[in-house]
Amino acid sequence: MPSINATMSGDHRACDARFATAEGAAASGDWTQAAAEFAAFRDAMERHLKLEEEALFPAFEKHTGSAAGPTEAMRMEHAEMRDLFERLAAAAEARDGDEFLGLAETLNLLMQQHNMKEEQVLYVLMDESLGSEAESLLAALAH
Repeated sequence: MPSINATMSGDHRACDARFATAEGAAASGDWTQAAAEFAAFRDAMERHLKLEEEALFPAFEKHTGSAAGPTEAMRMEHAEMRDLFERLAAAAEARDGDEFLGLAETLNLLMQQHNMKEEQVLYVLMDESLGSEAESLLAALAH
């Protein structure tokens, strides 16, 4: 049975690869590709964040009896990421390489720290605490 950690960590890697492609295109001045790749990255990230916020976090919070703690912190970081997505999209539209690459560096750092907390703490706790419910959540996420 795949774990929440393995499944969602794999999704992190896929999103990271999309973002690296967008960043590379922006660095080379290919704004058509940068915009398209950034849009694909953003769509993938929104799907990932939605899965967490609408399925995984509520199940974990129901099991633990608390919406405070790690899921609250992750939601705050999701909001920070979404703000950066908006700013990056505007920079790509304006073809502002300095702005885009500066914001990309900030987002990369935020995502690395965020992913580490999820992969080393939150997803591990989810896999341990949700037990057999984790399997049904993952099956639902796959569709």
